[in-house]
Amino acid sequence: TERVVSGLGISNIYDYLREMSRVPEVPAVAARMEGAEDRTPIIVEAAVKGESPVCVAALDLFVDALGAEASNMALKVLSTGGLYLGGGIPPRILEVLEHGPFMESFLDKGRMREVLEPMPVLVIMEPGAALMGAASYGLLMGEQEDPAG
Repeated sequence: TERVVSGLGISNIYDYLREMSRVPEVPAVAARMEGAEDRTPIIVEAAVKGESPVCVAALDLFVDALGAEASNMALKVLSTGGLYLGGGIPPRILEVLEHGPFMESFLDKGRMREVLEPMPVLVIMEPGAALMGAASYGLLMGEQEDPAG
């Protein structure tokens, strides 16, 4: 899953589609990718702007897989209070998540659709949320170990 449903996954999907379809990249997009250390932001930007059919297809496949895996996780833990998408990609593709194949894939779980439909799906917009959570947990654990506290 991590090879597909992650920032690196978008690049992996892009490479796969380019190799399998043998569709050349739009020259302007190819030029931006040449020598880039991380192609993912370029692929995402080109897809969101509709500049490259291969980038659009890669992002669509990524979002489809993300929706399917997110609902798997939501059902495993029965997260009726909501599902929170974190990381660097979801905030950059909010519109695609809202109006693309994400929710279709998220809800496509047969009879379990009834469980998923009322479940809110939210995107964490705070880039440092994971670090704040870890710091908060560390402080809490430190207070519990303090014999004077």
